[in-house]
Amino acid sequence: MVAQASLALDVPDRGAVSPALAIERCEPAVLEAAAQPYVHLAVWHRRFPEALDWLGSLDWSAIDDCELTSRVEVLPVTIADGLAAAGYPYGARGTALCDEIVGLARHFAGALKLDAVTVRLEVIETDACRKFHADYVAARLLCTLVGQGTQWRYGPDVADTPIRQLRTGDVAIFKGRLATDTPAILHRSPPILGTGETRLLLAIDPA
Repeated sequence: MVAQASLALDVPDRGAVSPALAIERCEPAVLEAAAQPYVHLAVWHRRFPEALDWLGSLDWSAIDDCELTSRVEVLPVTIADGLAAAGYPYGARGTALCDEIVGLARHFAGALKLDAVTVRLEVIETDACRKFHADYVAARLLCTLVGQGTQWRYGPDVADTPIRQLRTGDVAIFKGRLATDTPAILHRSPPILGTGETRLLLAIDPA
């Protein structure tokens, strides 16, 4: 279903722009809409998990980027080992972060009927991916865990196209160029160079 009135959803003019839709809801089931060919963006708006409030206080100089590929059934072990190797804390905090990533990876895999996924957890301090683009994947889940959320817009990168922005903790599945020749929705990392801001971005792709 298309987003309810409580969530703003602008549907493009079908006579001028691709009929692809962005669908936004406050429940995780919305991510399943990403499997539909006309849905180019599915967004789960949610409260940021309280169990991860500590993330913003990490010493980023002690944290490495993490990239792991795993079959879905062994994700908890793979993610836990990867987080420990990257410098994330052990104990209850590490378990909470692992549970968050595993849960989102399972949502992504379930929506797209995947047996395996690639998970990246990146510390971003520059203007990485600052231009609006579509990724060379079938689909990608993005969730910002620290800092500003991903920005997105309909259509080509032109000055008068309104820019939207996900909130910290929102979960979004963007269609990529391997799923459609003409992506109707583009996204980028918000420009932060020179601001002193650090972002922690979770990205999940089909393996």
